[in-house]
Amino acid sequence: MNIDDSIKIGIVGAAGYTAGELLRILVNHPCAEIVFAQSGSHAGEPVWTAHADLLGETKLRFSSQFDYDCDVLFLCSGHGKAKPFVEALPESYKGAIIDLGNDFRLAADAGDFVYGLPEAFKDKIVKAKHIANPGCFATAIQLSLLPMAAMDRLPEIHVTGITGSTGAGQAPSETTHFSWRTDNLSIYKAFTHQHLGEVNETLKTLAPSYTGEMNFVPVRGDFARGILVSVYFDCDLPEEAAVQIYKDYYRDKPFVHVIDTNPDLKMVVNTNKCVLNVRKHGRKLHVISVIDNLVKGASGQAVQNMNLIFGLPEDTGLHLKATRF
Repeated sequence: MNIDDSIKIGIVGAAGYTAGELLRILVNHPCAEIVFAQSGSHAGEPVWTAHADLLGETKLRFSSQFDYDCDVLFLCSGHGKAKPFVEALPESYKGAIIDLGNDFRLAADAGDFVYGLPEAFKDKIVKAKHIANPGCFATAIQLSLLPMAAMDRLPEIHVTGITGSTGAGQAPSETTHFSWRTDNLSIYKAFTHQHLGEVNETLKTLAPSYTGEMNFVPVRGDFARGILVSVYFDCDLPEEAAVQIYKDYYRDKPFVHVIDTNPDLKMVVNTNKCVLNVRKHGRKLHVISVIDNLVKGASGQAVQNMNLIFGLPEDTGLHLKATRF
């Protein structure tokens, strides 16, 4: 399509965090026309009542109904809800579907859904109609490993990752309550996090000798948004060669930046960027990866996938400024 054409968009489950970020991006996307933003709990209300940052940006109101006269549906209703929704779609709907939940990420559940990690599977995404958007931790971890996976050089991997409270979704819980979360840290789902499945499937696809040995310890951070992962593994390459491999792999990937300095979350929050730093410590190669869990880890990547499906430059509408200060 041309940059002057419009993509008619429907958003299902439009009141949550990922949908709010999606709306924020799409109201300024040069090719986006939002046909409906569905929410059972906010039907009839202006979208800014749930997403206050959109006050004055759009006159869109939440709808209780679905309008299937659109080119793409973004599914933001949460895990476990996308599959029954897709199964109930009328046969007349021929548009694209991008699911931001986990219903179609694993091969056993995917059907005709393509795993939407553009830095690994762009050739498949541009031909796809149905996309399973990757998880936030999964995105940060995979981007830290793709260059080595492409060379089939992945031994046992150790990962520690810290995420902001928005990674847990909008529904309140004890561990997202401000008085509990502030000035506090805790480990959760050590070695069993749900994103390990999709990470290992990608790595095994790209690196046939990879055994799936990944030791992942996630940490709840005392901040709202962002993910930082620290990844290390044995590597016999000298540092200069390893860094060059990463820079070469990501040379034509517009959102991934390999830098020689220590990255921090404020470089990426509010953007679709991933920033990597690669260093050698003895026999270990250490990779730091930082992303915004709601943008590159969710809604920004979903728009990136939409751009690819519809033949647009993948960075269209995604030139977002970090909240640096």
